Amino acid sequence: QVQLVESGGGSVQAGGSLRLSCSASGYFYGRTCMGWFRRVPGTERERVAFIKPDGSTSVADSVKGRFTISGDNANNILLLQMNSLNPEDTAMYYCAASEYYRNYACGPFTYWGQGTQVSVSS
Repeated sequence: QVQLVESGGGSVQAGGSLRLSCSASGYFYGRTCMGWFRRVPGTERERVAFIKPDGSTSVADSVKGRFTISGDNANNILLLQMNSLNPEDTAMYYCAASEYYRNYACGPFTYWGQGTQVSVSS
């Protein structure tokens, strides 16, 4: 059974840091793309960052230089280090895995965790 379980959300003041973790079932980790998304109620979901099995990463312009995606390969955990947080980062953050990884490209992200809330106050 596919399982993605996020943790690490919380409330911080602007300028603070949080680290999100996603515990992933063994089949997915290292075999497909994994990413972090966020959603503010009433807005479109935004892809924050993703990592490919080869270790290459991509980060949205809105968080570039502040957020870092990485993996704890030994424990099948996906991480998102978030620094210099600002109120615009307030959202529900979701961990996701893509359907497949083929020809160096990620398939659609079809597997999702339940989300963890991040709230940043000014």
